[in-house]
Amino acid sequence: MSEHLLPPSTPLQIGRVLRADNTRCVVGCRAGQANLPVLGSLVRLPVEDAYQVYGLVANVQIFDDGLTRQVAISEAPDPSVVLDNQYNRNLPLEIGVLFVGYERAGALSHLLPPRPPLVLHVLYACTPEEVCRFTMHGRFGYFRHILRATDQPIDELLAAHLQQAHACHQQAGHAAWAREAARELITLLRDDYATLTTVLKTLADTPLDF
Repeated sequence: MSEHLLPPSTPLQIGRVLRADNTRCVVGCRAGQANLPVLGSLVRLPVEDAYQVYGLVANVQIFDDGLTRQVAISEAPDPSVVLDNQYNRNLPLEIGVLFVGYERAGALSHLLPPRPPLVLHVLYACTPEEVCRFTMHGRFGYFRHILRATDQPIDELLAAHLQQAHACHQQAGHAAWAREAARELITLLRDDYATLTTVLKTLADTPLDF
């Protein structure tokens, strides 16, 4: 059983778009907020009434400022000051989202979105039902977007995503989903032995039972 928490059953706002193109976007939010998504989480960005973009959380960066640097290098910082900087101050945090598909008029697609979201569009965490619906659509076509993201640790991203999606599918009674996903990855990477070996070794470190 995965130890990852399931996404919420209702829409949960995370942050707003800072910049975007057709393959990915960066979302800004406050570092101390409690609803931050974890690596590999499926998220969505409503763009218009009948159009929204889906993505995976691929990177999270927390930035510092002058005060946090002073606290970090002090010999014995007051614990209350540390907690205040971690949770109360409005420190910037950026979430990198890798686009993996979109939905238009109720129809899902694992193609790249025809146009990216605009600045300040809101990012939401997907519910377990949304995760199951998106990841069961077609034949894992969205995997190719992850495998092309060579600037990311794709083995870790895949492992994190599969654990979280598997937990949602188990909850919905789709016990075979993770096994089918692993088979598809083996097929996609059959001509790239180095990447396949790395992905399989990383998946072996997860609690997933294929």
